[in-house]
Amino acid sequence: MDLVVKRFEELTVEELYKILKVRFDVFVIEQNCIYSEIDGNDQNSYHVYLENETGIKAYLRVIEKGVSHEEVSIGRVLTTERGIGLGKVILSEGIKVAKERMKADRIIIEAQSYAKEYYEKAGFMQVSEEFIEDGIPHVKMVLD
Repeated sequence: MDLVVKRFEELTVEELYKILKVRFDVFVIEQNCIYSEIDGNDQNSYHVYLENETGIKAYLRVIEKGVSHEEVSIGRVLTTERGIGLGKVILSEGIKVAKERMKADRIIIEAQSYAKEYYEKAGFMQVSEEFIEDGIPHVKMVLD
């Protein structure tokens, strides 16, 4: 499994296509949620993913401070093969990118509520009441 960490402008057309496809497959088709997946934040992000010869297996993006939140944020966290630890690995790598490359001392995430415990295991703390985004319950969480 290869780890790839690239700024938007470093991505090839092929890499960007694979990223957008896996995000669409998970967040729109699998979750049956129609929303604007391409939101204008990709250009201000590091794209972090694990892939093998069959494609992207885990992905997230680390968004610059001041773009979608006042602090550095992590979003679009996904795995295509669940239960084998890829989520833990990709989240750890995303946190590392946020701290080392973006000098973040605080990281924000708007987590789907069902995944709250997953993020708590990585050190995130819930800082909001549950809210609905794109028809799905979320909570805002922070890692200091």
